[in-house]
Amino acid sequence: MKKIKAGVIVFPGTNCEKDTFDALVECGFEPKFVMADEKNIKNFDMVILPGGFSYGDYIHSGRIAKFSPVIESIKQFKGLKVGICNGFQILTEINLLKGALLLNKTSHFISKKQSLIFNNKKISLPVAHKEGRFYANEADLKEIKENDMIFLKYNSNPNGSIDDIAGLINRKEKTVALMPHPERAVFKELNNGEDGRIIFDFFKELV
Repeated sequence: MKKIKAGVIVFPGTNCEKDTFDALVECGFEPKFVMADEKNIKNFDMVILPGGFSYGDYIHSGRIAKFSPVIESIKQFKGLKVGICNGFQILTEINLLKGALLLNKTSHFISKKQSLIFNNKKISLPVAHKEGRFYANEADLKEIKENDMIFLKYNSNPNGSIDDIAGLINRKEKTVALMPHPERAVFKELNNGEDGRIIFDFFKELV
């Protein structure tokens, strides 16, 4: 069976690219690193923007990354676009997903395993963010709900996200993103469980 070719986008400051790469290999993908100045990503089936602190999160998470040369290619990319944590923040900055990620309600960095709801089932994934509180205005939230864009919810909301939203999908734009880190819940040696495999299998279904 042909493996899905996945480009792992690396911005200055990204720090989860290797974890994401290894998780993709383990889950049956064929990944390759793609630098932020790359302009040709046509040979991939999907691209994934991993977690980290792109450009040091100066000004606001993802706000500088959106000016990288690779971003225009991502906007035009016909395959699946995936964002994890900082990747989610970037995808909202470039308007491929509705809403924004704001400072957590406590303004503290949160790093822990988190109970979530995926396909009406409880799963557990690690979270690690300070700007993970999802917010959308009334009109955008209405559109999100009407188009069934919420695919992942917090079972016990750690950051104050509106409607407990932890992950969104825009099927029209073939874009999906989540704040939790599925790549940290693939290898049992990390003691985070293996529910991340469920999310990577979900990505396969979307390609």
